[in-house]
Amino acid sequence: MAAAEAEVVSPLIVDTAPDTSGTAEASVAASVAEAARTESQAPASKAALAAKLMSLSGVFAVHKPKGPTSAELLNRLKEKLLAEAGMPSPEWNKRQKQTLKVGHGGTLDSAAQGVLVVGIGRGTKMLTSMLSGSKRYIAIGELGKATDTLDSTGKVTEEKPYDKITREDIEGILQKFTGNIMQVPPLYSALKKDGQRLSTLMKKGKVVEARPARPVTVHSISLLKFQPPFFTLDVECGGGFYIRSLVSDIGKELSSCASVLELTRTKQGPFTLAQHALPEDRWTIDDIEQSLERCTSLLPEELTFKKLKSDKSSDQVISCGYITLRETKREDDAVKTL
Repeated sequence: MAAAEAEVVSPLIVDTAPDTSGTAEASVAASVAEAARTESQAPASKAALAAKLMSLSGVFAVHKPKGPTSAELLNRLKEKLLAEAGMPSPEWNKRQKQTLKVGHGGTLDSAAQGVLVVGIGRGTKMLTSMLSGSKRYIAIGELGKATDTLDSTGKVTEEKPYDKITREDIEGILQKFTGNIMQVPPLYSALKKDGQRLSTLMKKGKVVEARPARPVTVHSISLLKFQPPFFTLDVECGGGFYIRSLVSDIGKELSSCASVLELTRTKQGPFTLAQHALPEDRWTIDDIEQSLERCTSLLPEELTFKKLKSDKSSDQVISCGYITLRETKREDDAVKTL
């Protein structure tokens, strides 16, 4: 309406202008009609966005920052997409319930950042394959300090000297942690006992027994930097591997102790932090649609969602008014679908 009002006022300011009141009135009427059309088309546009959102299927990657848990980040992503699509709305609630499934394949600790692989629609069925694939991390460890969580978020449980440890000492033991090895997972983890996470039981003050060592695979480890008491590792590993346990074990092997100061996942499967992980300002329906197209081409043909069979028996369905959430439960809670 601002443009229309300018057209009406302008002839009053310029005395030499011809009488265009009829034209101005027509322009105002046209503007009002256009506004009415735009308003009437808005619901249809939101409906189209909602339909587009519900049609998305596949796997893509997002950038998880430090702070939120992987599940919290997933909820934030879902809320942004639903808000963009105008869901819920009175018109939407009148329709038959729709199902939006969004899940992540591989938990990142709240203090960690980096690539988080996300499945949407039928793509949630592909997330299990992300667990067995290789992952790559940049980890900064701190010598001389052990914590109950094996990282900087926990309480210090032990301190030992580290001043005699050299770069050569660290490089000399890395081979012991390469290949097919046995690893004891940390007590503060997503592993479960009697249906509850070990980390939750620990925070409640419950006595939790250490899990037995289990086989894991480490493809490569290299020492990028050593500036006592800090050391930086580049680690490529298979599924089920805990960087926190690795850093702790390295400290013990050096007759000291150590904990993780910072952790960044730079790669998961074919998805890299630099090339594929969407930052939060690009969590839009269009950006995710484009990312799905790019990311699908990175996956082996046998992993594409078109080849996957439906498996509804293991899904617990939670009805939430305008949307149905499905939570897939697994022993290590590595695959979480909301």
